Amino acid sequence: MLQPDKARVARLLNRYRAWERMMLADPSNLTVRRRFEDTAYTLCVLMGRRNAREAALAAESYLWPSRSSRAEPQVHEADT
Repeated sequence: MLQPDKARVARLLNRYRAWERMMLADPSNLTVRRRFEDTAYTLCVLMGRRNAREAALAAESYLWPSRSSRAEPQVHEADT
């Protein structure tokens, strides 16, 4: 299976995070929102994911496999 260029993924992920911060700071700015959505779409396509959150997590995992192994909270039968 072909893998995307890591430098391109890193640039796109950085751009996605920057637009995300700007969009969250000013959600009514339609230009910023549009750029964020365009970048999110490109990240989804590049990473083969259906939504931006999954694509960003996949990109982080692809770029930094040791850092992205965040442990999910374990649910034990005794806890439920």
